[in-house]
Amino acid sequence: MAEIVRSRRERLRAQTLEDITTIAMRLLAEGGPDAISLRAIAREMGMTAGAIYGYFATRDDLISTLISDVYTALVDRLEAARDAVPAADPAGRIMAWAEAVRAWAIERPAEFRLIYGDPVPGYRPPPGGPAGAAELRACTGLVGLAAAAWPRAAATQSAGDCTWSDFDASLVDHVRSDFPDLPPDALALALRLWGRMHGPIALEVYGHLRPQSQDPGKLFRAEMRDLVRSLGF
Repeated sequence: MAEIVRSRRERLRAQTLEDITTIAMRLLAEGGPDAISLRAIAREMGMTAGAIYGYFATRDDLISTLISDVYTALVDRLEAARDAVPAADPAGRIMAWAEAVRAWAIERPAEFRLIYGDPVPGYRPPPGGPAGAAELRACTGLVGLAAAAWPRAAATQSAGDCTWSDFDASLVDHVRSDFPDLPPDALALALRLWGRMHGPIALEVYGHLRPQSQDPGKLFRAEMRDLVRSLGF
């Protein structure tokens, strides 16, 4: 009987946590990070302020959970888009990853801004950052794209300019563990791939392209095609 009661309580707690994060994401979409308030969520759910603190001790804890959830959902989507393209087509995989990032950002601009844009006023992230494993998966995915392209791209890129000391030590440890034969120039290529994807997307999400272009997506695809051509594909 005690196990049944505990199981029921666990289900209720899990449902309440889901409801809290769902409302928080709606508040984020409607009013930006400043609109996220534990007291506001409690009022909407018919809870007391004290009760909601039993789920999230601080607003920072809630923000960290949102960032982690958003990042994880994004990486799931990127990996699915990449894996829908055969591994023998590294250029196609880069394009699929890029298109998936842009599609997600346009559909969910508030979430893009949460993890890649505006800092949340007063928010103090936990040690190691709130995204954790999801951020590492995203980085590893980009390095994997660069690694698959490297046999051809190496001939078109500047050789020998980078050393491992140019990069974060923990990132280097992960890369050298997962891709032991990859040179530091290939890690630089992975970061440059991300830069060329992220730049146009950020301009579009923040409204800096729309006054000049009726079709920012066309500009983005042209930039990505130029990117893969620069790699020798």
